[in-house]
Amino acid sequence: MASHRKSRPTGSRVAGIRTPALATAALTSVALLSQSANAAPEADDKPSLEEVEKKVDDLYRQAGSATEKYNGAKEKTAKQRKRVDTLLDDVAERTQKLNEAREELGTFAAAQYRTGASAPDTATFLLADTPQDYFDQTQLMDRMTGRQKVAVDDYVTQQSETMEKRREAAESLETLTESQGDLKTAKATVQRKLADARELLSKLTAEEKARLAAIEKEKQEEAARKAAELARQQAEQQKEREAAQQEAAQQQDSGSSSSTGSSSSSTAPDSSYATKAEKALAFARAQIGKPYVWGATGPGSYDCSGLTQAAWKAAGVTLPRTTYDQVNAGTTVPLADAQPGDLVFFYDDVTHVGIYIGNGMMIHAPKPGTYVREESIYYDGESSIHSVVRPA
Repeated sequence: MASHRKSRPTGSRVAGIRTPALATAALTSVALLSQSANAAPEADDKPSLEEVEKKVDDLYRQAGSATEKYNGAKEKTAKQRKRVDTLLDDVAERTQKLNEAREELGTFAAAQYRTGASAPDTATFLLADTPQDYFDQTQLMDRMTGRQKVAVDDYVTQQSETMEKRREAAESLETLTESQGDLKTAKATVQRKLADARELLSKLTAEEKARLAAIEKEKQEEAARKAAELARQQAEQQKEREAAQQEAAQQQDSGSSSSTGSSSSSTAPDSSYATKAEKALAFARAQIGKPYVWGATGPGSYDCSGLTQAAWKAAGVTLPRTTYDQVNAGTTVPLADAQPGDLVFFYDDVTHVGIYIGNGMMIHAPKPGTYVREESIYYDGESSIHSVVRPA
């Protein structure tokens, strides 16, 4: 009788055990899965190059914000220290006068003791808690001679003024201590942010640094393109203004009382501004190549607001120290009407500034590790531009 038993296919289960082929494949799959599981967290933990770039940019911006706070605290501290010194000098001078007035009153007490006369009890007066306490309890003033009254009046005045100045000095010292604390905090914040940025950059490979440089180059090319576009717009507006002026001149010559002007004529600077701006720009150009140093105001290095302040000082215009104050030290004008010398401010928190040179370009001190340079006002994107201010 023929057998009906079918042959066992290769690779099937025998007594619950896989054949060597399937077992090998299974082990290989497990090993691959294990390697993938082990590698996944390491890959996920490392940020992408774009994330590193954004984080570094954010850290530099935070450092810039802390720098402006440092600048403000430093300026406030300097002013407060000067006020404290003035008050302490005043207190010392008034204390000397108070001592002299007390000595003069003492001569009356000594004379009274020697003669035993019924002169006013000056010694008792000097031992009272305050002169007014003594006057409230006696009729001393009614029995004093003219000279004694003058001496007492002088003493009371000197004591009152000295006590007031001491109070002002104490309050100023307290304010100075607070300013010094703010200064220390801002300085520590700047140093911490810059250290964090350096640490992130130090972890990049040579290839990643090259890619990062390529990304930066693309950003700068886009910024240059937008600057050229703004320059074309401004050139067209200038032509429109000149045409409008010619038309107005012709109408005047023909006796017409009507006048025509362009929409941006109200923001066109006068000749005196152009003269000052030229001096400010000449100074700024002379600083190109000098390093950015946070908190610096020249002459060897600058931060952003230190550069703009020094440039306009060379033109005879005094600007405040910080970007927060400089943005309010002039007239705000539309970006399309920006003229050489105007200040261009950046970011919602107004923590960066450059001086406009025309054609969509500016001179600024960008950030740590860089130098004063000419650059497109779109260097960090159009959305980063906050406002344009004409300072004089």
